[in-house]
Amino acid sequence: VLVNNAGITRDSTMRRLTRDMWEAVIDTNLGSCFNMSKAVWDGMNTRGFGRIVNIGSINGQGGQYGQVNYAAAKSGIHGFTKALAQEGARSAITVNAIAPGYIRTELNVPLQQNKDFNAMLESRTAVARWGKPEDLRGPLLLLASDAGSYITGHTLVIDGGLSPILA
Repeated sequence: VLVNNAGITRDSTMRRLTRDMWEAVIDTNLGSCFNMSKAVWDGMNTRGFGRIVNIGSINGQGGQYGQVNYAAAKSGIHGFTKALAQEGARSAITVNAIAPGYIRTELNVPLQQNKDFNAMLESRTAVARWGKPEDLRGPLLLLASDAGSYITGHTLVIDGGLSPILA
């Protein structure tokens, strides 16, 4: 089982976004999925079994102001997941993704400290709260287990009901 969960942000509008900021986010968030999956792929094929779960983001599905690089990388994860799932299916390798909403992690501490953002998030999320890392545990365990063996090429959105409100 491989869980690809690397993620950084270098938030900026296109006007201020530099090539270095772009490359850092693309290489870390998307390039790491390739690097780690490539490292385990042959072994999974030889064993005839494997589970890969890539951590994307709802911002990779819907975009976010000031996050062109982040949204592009996380969106790329969803395409990577679908394509690699097709390659692995005949060898009992499943490849899926989870697209979390706003989860309380070190990645978004500045947003957690912004009272206006917190009020907006709580009013626009059906469960009216930030997600916790443990909210991803059950879906991740499902995708990594035998119970998830028929699920491949799929992205589970785990966002507390935010997505329908954003659509």
